[in-house]
Amino acid sequence: MQPRQQPDRPHPYRNQLPGGVGALEQSVRHTTAALTRRFEETAQKNDREFGIVKSDLTALRLQVGNLDQKLDNYIEESRRESQELRQAVESSQTQIIELRQEMNRNRAQIVELLSSLVGKSPDAS
Repeated sequence: MQPRQQPDRPHPYRNQLPGGVGALEQSVRHTTAALTRRFEETAQKNDREFGIVKSDLTALRLQVGNLDQKLDNYIEESRRESQELRQAVESSQTQIIELRQEMNRNRAQIVELLSSLVGKSPDAS
């Protein structure tokens, strides 16, 4: 549906515009240019800020990757040291058992020697 036009009747605000319709067109062009310029400036600013955020994100990803690698190395080193410690404890336990056995043999030998010196059997008491 098209608006009704009245060709013989002039636009009601035509005479109220300083400079007439040409001034209105110039004002619209000026406003459009200003808005376009502001839009482009904002777009450039957004692009710069996006670039900064993207760069920061890339740096953060690298840092996280380095930390991840360091953590993996730490876990592997901890496992290796834990295994070495476990082996050392087992070895110490074996040595303690062997020392106890040797002490028991030495005690038995001492009792035998003392018994033969005294002339009594330790089981005869």
